[in-house]
Amino acid sequence: MNKQAFMSPLSGSLVENKLSVRDYLVSGQTFDLYYDQQWDMYLTHPVPTDLSVYYRSEKYQPHQHKKPTFFNRLYGLIRLFNLRHKYQLIHSFHPNAHSVLDFGTATGEFLTYLSRKGFDVAGVEPNLLARQSAEPALQNRIKASIEEIKGQYDVITLWHVLEHVPQPMELLRTLKQYLTPNGIIMVAIPNFKSYDAQFYGPYWAAWDVPRHLWHFSPNALKSLFRTAGYHFITDKALFFDSFYVSLLSEAYKTGRKNYLKAFYRGYLSNKKARKSGQYSSLIYIFKR
Repeated sequence: MNKQAFMSPLSGSLVENKLSVRDYLVSGQTFDLYYDQQWDMYLTHPVPTDLSVYYRSEKYQPHQHKKPTFFNRLYGLIRLFNLRHKYQLIHSFHPNAHSVLDFGTATGEFLTYLSRKGFDVAGVEPNLLARQSAEPALQNRIKASIEEIKGQYDVITLWHVLEHVPQPMELLRTLKQYLTPNGIIMVAIPNFKSYDAQFYGPYWAAWDVPRHLWHFSPNALKSLFRTAGYHFITDKALFFDSFYVSLLSEAYKTGRKNYLKAFYRGYLSNKKARKSGQYSSLIYIFKR
């Protein structure tokens, strides 16, 4: 294992290679994760010069409309549950919200759902094919960059997006300009401190290298937002993520979709997290 150290862009301290993880989804290549002890997080290093090639796959779920397989139907059911859950969270933490900006819109299902609920919506999605898929339902409300967005929004969301962003601190500081004075920002992130992450180790699907550049612990994410000028409100579990991630992780580890084993690991992860708070994925809610 390569032990070569490099300077962490967040802490400014030297960090060393602690884990090597394979890209099971697209390239089959192996990438290194370096642990930043000061921030309690992992960093993917080095980052490929052209990351776009690692998103060009029919297997990459967020950018694809699904063929009617059992696995894709399962993914669709989980996504529908999560859409409802996210809508309920918005209603709970900002009951007067009427506008939402979603950064990393993918194919637009979340904003389409909110639009049908009467919200004024806008989104940012750099991927051209994903924007084109969202266009029929959202009609020019999805832009390629944040600079094209006008006005302010009551709620800004980033659903499993921040870990993909090359400069997360800069993005968070920029997004504050688009948030109303009483607005909130909601972000979903995988949690490598969860039981399923610890159990599957290098086979844990949510490492998702090299697409995931940053691997935040809960403390690291809160520190990032605090440094960017936000105030933490609370965090909430994404219960179904443990099952979906465990299913993928089982396939990576054994070469088979062991549904019963994956369900058991997902269940066990949620059970343990009831005491520890370390769910497979968490939604964090912050305010200005």
